[in-house]
Amino acid sequence: MIPRYTRPQMKELWSDKSRYQRWLEVEILALEAWEILGQVPKGTAQAVREKAQVDPARIDEIEAVVRHDVIAFVSQVAETVGDEGKYIHYGLTSYDVVDTALSSLLRDALGIIQDDIQAMIDVLASMALKYKDTPMIGRTHGVHAEPITFGLKLALWYEEMKRNLQRVTAAKQDISVGKLSGAVGTYAHVDPFVERYVCEKLGLSPAHASSQIIQRDRHAACVAALAVVGGTLEKIATDLRGLARTEVREVEEGFRAGQKGSSAMPHKKNPVGLEMVTGASRLMRGYAVAALENNLLWHERDISNSSVERIILPDSTTLLDYTLHRMTGILKNLRVYPDRMLHNLNLTGGLVFSEEVLLALVSSGMKREDAYALVQSLALAAWDGPPSFKERVYADPAIAGRLSKEQLDECFGLERALSKVDFIFERCGLLVKPLR
Repeated sequence: MIPRYTRPQMKELWSDKSRYQRWLEVEILALEAWEILGQVPKGTAQAVREKAQVDPARIDEIEAVVRHDVIAFVSQVAETVGDEGKYIHYGLTSYDVVDTALSSLLRDALGIIQDDIQAMIDVLASMALKYKDTPMIGRTHGVHAEPITFGLKLALWYEEMKRNLQRVTAAKQDISVGKLSGAVGTYAHVDPFVERYVCEKLGLSPAHASSQIIQRDRHAACVAALAVVGGTLEKIATDLRGLARTEVREVEEGFRAGQKGSSAMPHKKNPVGLEMVTGASRLMRGYAVAALENNLLWHERDISNSSVERIILPDSTTLLDYTLHRMTGILKNLRVYPDRMLHNLNLTGGLVFSEEVLLALVSSGMKREDAYALVQSLALAAWDGPPSFKERVYADPAIAGRLSKEQLDECFGLERALSKVDFIFERCGLLVKPLR
């Protein structure tokens, strides 16, 4: 099942033609190995490679009768080969072919996703540096907390996407295994050399032990890793959607010429791309649940995983490929409003510097409990209206007796609050630490 939003490279990878070609390659490589072992006549593999043609429509016709996709595939290919066709699938069971080919497809799909993640990392790095010193308010529980910079927010996402790249790389390594060990994994009718040969040619490692199938914990871990990436994209999308609200308007999703936001309201510019990312991430988590359920199969195998995987494996990889591409494009074209960020930072009349005042009072010798009570009383009063928190702090005699105007000016300045930004960027590898 290939979703309609699939990008060209991934669409081709998961097409029926591509899948059958991978099956055919496994069959031909197995014949090459059998030739080396002297079990089939010399030249058989080359003859099959030269003559074999894959015809998905014909496979469908045969499958409609035999009700078995691999038998239909083997029969169709054998029709195009001639006498050598009788050796195709020699000593193998269906999932020797299906699972080994599937691993190679998943490996290549994850390779595409690795490239997607790296492209997004590069954009985040560039944006983080651009907005490294752009102050904005940090929010906890949706409420103004303390100053940050927009670059720091981007650096946070940059670091998480680097971890996601590591997760996908690990999943790619974990899934890059094949098996040609027969109906219950005992090699009763296939020499282990055949498995080693085929896997080496495909760039896979033989599974150390298998039943009729490669164990589905690998596939579950793979799809779960993709869902974690989707979760990061959803987190970024939700954060940006919050910042794009009319009352906040610190960022805005790009709006193309000729684009329309509403059939009824001409003024609308909606974050539709970010909302699509949010929805796609929900699907990704659903795929992960299905993949986890697939790990439970009866004894040496049953077929309950097959119908699920025909959907979730192409869908999860193609959906994440598309969503990463979409999010990277949104970031590239994001409209950022630094003046609005600064305006919102100052919206509460200095309340966001309450901890600075608290710590200054503690440093002056006041007990922390007393300092907290004093600063909180001024802050809570300021929430209800003028004078502002800053004005109340400067006018309070208990504070004036301990802190000079210059000390208070430092408390209400951005320099101290943002003094460690470069340190964080250096630790993230976004800034090269200067030689000293």
